[in-house]
Amino acid sequence: MAVPARTCGASRPGPAQTACHWPGCGPQPGPGARRPASGPPRPLWLLLSPLLLLPLLAAPGASAYSFPQQHTMQHWARRLEQEVDGVMRIFGGVQQLREIYKDNRNLFEVQENEPQKLVEKVAGDIESLLDRKVQALKRLADAAENFQKAHRWQDNIKEEDIVYYDAKADAELDDPESEDVERGFKASTLRLDFIEDPNFKNKVNYSYTAVQIPTDIYKGSTVILNELNWTEALENVFMENRRQDPTLLWQVFGSATGVTRYYPATPWRAPKKIDLYDVRRRPWYIQGASSPKDMVIIVDVSGSVSGLTLKLMKTSVCEMLDTLSDDDYVNVASFNEKAQPVSCFTHLVQANVRNKKVFKEAVQGMVAKGTTGYKAGFEYAFDQLQNSNITRANCNKMIMMFTDGGEDRVQDVFEKYNWPNRTVRVFTFSVGQHNYDVTPLQWMACANKGYYFEIPSIGAIRINTQEYLDVLGRPMVLAGKEAKQVQWTNVYEDALGLGLVVTGTLPVFNLTQDGPGEKKNQLILGVMGIDVALNDIKRLTPNYTLGANGYVFAIDLNGYVLLHPNLKPQTTNFREPVTLDFLDAELEDENKEEIRRSMIDGNKGHKQIRTLVKSLDERYIDEVTRNYTWVPIRSTNYSLGLVLPPYSTFYLQANLSDQILQVKLPISKLKDFEFLLPSSFESEGHVFIAPREYCKDLNASDNNTEFLKNFIELMEKVTPDSKQCNNFLLHNLILDTGITQQLVERVWRDQDLNTYSLLAVFAATDGGITRVFPNKAAEDWTENPEPFNASFYRRSLDNHGYVFKPPHQDALLRPLELENDTVGILVSTAVELSLGRRTLRPAVVGVKLDLEAWAEKFKVLASNRTHQDQPQQCGPNSHCEMDCEVNNEDLLCVLIDDGGFLVLSNQNHQWDQVGRFFSEVDANLMLALYNNSFYTRKESYDYQAACAPQPPGNLGAAPRGVFVPTVADFLNLAWWTSAAAWSLFQQLLYGLIYHSWFQADPAEAEGSPETRESSCVMKQTQYYFGSVNASYNAIIDCGNCSRLFHAQRLTNTNLLFVVAEKPLCSQCEAGRLLQKETHSDGPEQCELVQRPRYRRGPHICFDYNATEDTSDCGRGASFPPSLGVLVSLQLLLLLGLPPRPQPQVLVHASRRL
Repeated sequence: MAVPARTCGASRPGPAQTACHWPGCGPQPGPGARRPASGPPRPLWLLLSPLLLLPLLAAPGASAYSFPQQHTMQHWARRLEQEVDGVMRIFGGVQQLREIYKDNRNLFEVQENEPQKLVEKVAGDIESLLDRKVQALKRLADAAENFQKAHRWQDNIKEEDIVYYDAKADAELDDPESEDVERGFKASTLRLDFIEDPNFKNKVNYSYTAVQIPTDIYKGSTVILNELNWTEALENVFMENRRQDPTLLWQVFGSATGVTRYYPATPWRAPKKIDLYDVRRRPWYIQGASSPKDMVIIVDVSGSVSGLTLKLMKTSVCEMLDTLSDDDYVNVASFNEKAQPVSCFTHLVQANVRNKKVFKEAVQGMVAKGTTGYKAGFEYAFDQLQNSNITRANCNKMIMMFTDGGEDRVQDVFEKYNWPNRTVRVFTFSVGQHNYDVTPLQWMACANKGYYFEIPSIGAIRINTQEYLDVLGRPMVLAGKEAKQVQWTNVYEDALGLGLVVTGTLPVFNLTQDGPGEKKNQLILGVMGIDVALNDIKRLTPNYTLGANGYVFAIDLNGYVLLHPNLKPQTTNFREPVTLDFLDAELEDENKEEIRRSMIDGNKGHKQIRTLVKSLDERYIDEVTRNYTWVPIRSTNYSLGLVLPPYSTFYLQANLSDQILQVKLPISKLKDFEFLLPSSFESEGHVFIAPREYCKDLNASDNNTEFLKNFIELMEKVTPDSKQCNNFLLHNLILDTGITQQLVERVWRDQDLNTYSLLAVFAATDGGITRVFPNKAAEDWTENPEPFNASFYRRSLDNHGYVFKPPHQDALLRPLELENDTVGILVSTAVELSLGRRTLRPAVVGVKLDLEAWAEKFKVLASNRTHQDQPQQCGPNSHCEMDCEVNNEDLLCVLIDDGGFLVLSNQNHQWDQVGRFFSEVDANLMLALYNNSFYTRKESYDYQAACAPQPPGNLGAAPRGVFVPTVADFLNLAWWTSAAAWSLFQQLLYGLIYHSWFQADPAEAEGSPETRESSCVMKQTQYYFGSVNASYNAIIDCGNCSRLFHAQRLTNTNLLFVVAEKPLCSQCEAGRLLQKETHSDGPEQCELVQRPRYRRGPHICFDYNATEDTSDCGRGASFPPSLGVLVSLQLLLLLGLPPRPQPQVLVHASRRL
């Protein structure tokens, strides 16, 4: 017969049909097929209208069969809906569980979450916690200033005169290359014993402090020894603080000389490579030592900059960027005759991790050429600092210039832009070995309240790129008590293994005077810090009364989260803070932007919004209603928020006093406790209990069987009102144990699961119980035993109806193994309980479908059978519609969930692909569903991901900078001598240190294993149901390869029913939609900085003091290099030993005291 031409079109939903009383819709055993016999097909003309053309097409190879009409497919959809609803009504037990709760109404009370009261109480508790740390900080800072003021400087002090615990001594003795191995343990270093302390996650000694000194600082210098001498007195203050507040964690004094003294003592975490830790480069020290900064870095890239000098400049700029925090703003430019930004940033941008990464990558592309033009560089920098149309720090303003030397002082530029007020400080850096006159560079710095530094070699970079903080600290010191304000940091990783912490910081000032009547000293001594673990703050927030989808969060003035359930960095680099913006922790929308701004401004507020949320497994998106309530945390820069779904306004609290509290017996003697015992599992189903902290002495375990065993053993000893146990958690657990057991007794035990092709039935509760029936089904149960961390549980609460969850499959993994009917599909729904006018959802129930059996059932339900055992007969002279059973070679029928994942298919070869994103199964059809608005795509970025390390490149093939000398250079004897020395240095330093130290990943340089994962950005793509909520016919137009398809949402489920012609050919394959997570550089930073997110800087700024003495501005004092030093350093490098500090480091350090 002739095949009608394929037509591109879509139809509206047909008229409502009478509900089918399909045997499989109700409690009958198995799907049958009984409906009135259908008459002959209606004429095509009856289906036509001006707005609608319903295709009635014959499929090739199907002779008398045509593509099913829309009303037929709607009929199939109703059968599927009724079948699912019937099974869930019988086995889910939603109604029965409601009755069980009401029958046990005397065993629990309904409590209300009052958002405003809750959030104010938690904010007050956090304020009290932090205030105790503030008082300890003030005691420490005052004591340190007094100790240093009373200290008498000793010029002849020796190492053996000072006894202290060197935190790195044990590690150095273990290092066969350390010189301490040869000399033995130094007499001045204490040997201590340590005890394990779970609060510190470390071994500690409470009787002593520990000292850490950076690798590139000589421990035996006069400055360091005097520093160790006077800071020893802090030991008693540390101990007294702990006596007053036993919850104190690390107490630390970071000295401006680089010495770190911390309490209690613990061995330093020895790195496997080079220990680059310097307290002065830690985020908390930088924040406490100076006010926010607006910085412009200008780099001389004229032709006179030789290969190694340019490399030194690039590394110096990168190290300078690491001294900046998120409160600072920066831009970097290169100059010769002209100045231009090194990156796409045309103005000052926030010095956050991602922006600094852009700068560091751009700096590596700088090329030396042309002539030096200081004027162009400084004019560009001043113009940047004068731009008031952008967000910036609006505090300290400075220009950092890196050059190899020059003659021009550009006095006219300073007169135009900076004099007489000198509001911009100028710091100049002479880089490399050369014979230029450095007087102009010194003059520039001294004339503009800055400082002049020399960086002749790699070893001088780190120390000299952080010394400028001393100069910025001068106005703060001169301000005195006004500047003594505690600041709280961003979240960051503790270097001693405490995990994520925030630190309270307080600057410590030098109160000495040079002599009677002399000016006050204006140097900062260092910064005091006290850590607060995020876990300690979390303990102050409600744990389980907010429900599975309620939570507390907190943000700082930058909008970064201090607390949030999504703050879970997979890997951390302790050199950088953990800066996750609130709008990146959640899916961003206008309502959340408004909430974030209000919180940053320190306001109170409440707002109910509709918003999108990701599922816990990050595969799905749900549109939900949430109530946000927020208040500021007084005396801090933080603001606290509370998020509650409407159904979590109320919660259950067990009230077992009448039954159990009058009897002082162990909990194991209680009536319902017996249903937690493994001996009851065979008859009552397997019980998983949430691994919560029910009692202090309960041993945690990742194995739920072992955890349950530990729990039972402890319950043999404690009574229900024991002080060591959390009665709310414990009593709710016992209540839900009894509730779910009654569900087994009333519903599950007498049903034959096999009749309905079910592998298991289950119930999970807010109280922490997950009961799976029968017991043998627990062997294949892979869901999280903590319901609050189970994706099916949280999604069921947020969605009405039945939520299908196919087994998770990654496209890169092998298909499912369909053996012994072990592969199942979860179907779950929330139990909504109404008690008076109070509504809550305390539990989720569901079934686990047998994949193969339900795939066969699916084909029957979507067929034209008129009887359960009699398929439709279609002869050559009759016209029939195709169906999903008889015509499965020509017709594709699938159920896809709201995330776009395959749930069921009539194609046997696709059964092992259940759980995969449908685009991986049929890319052409999935794209058509997306283009027809059945699905909407949401893209976001995960800034907390961890990626495997990239294989190292071929360093030997890296291009090297080449400097071509002029004739004048050849005639210059000085050039010959310096060139010879630096030629050897370039080979040794660049080959042995530059790539292995300064270009290494910071975490790797700090001693991480070679295989350690590094932090990276991953792009996530999720799909969710779009605006179409009806049945829909459409065609995938591709000429002779076109395909007709029909799609319809199944009512009261998260499923889409799709019927389509199977593809005839492949030449019209369209692009494949991707759902899997992919590595990304994140959103384009150059575009993001044009619309920066709202933030506020610290409310205090100390950038000017009329009494500041600027005469100390760096005179270039340094020891000339000697042949002995050069030879010794080269030998050390050849042997692979860390180089000894250069004398220049000591010169800079000595100006502090």
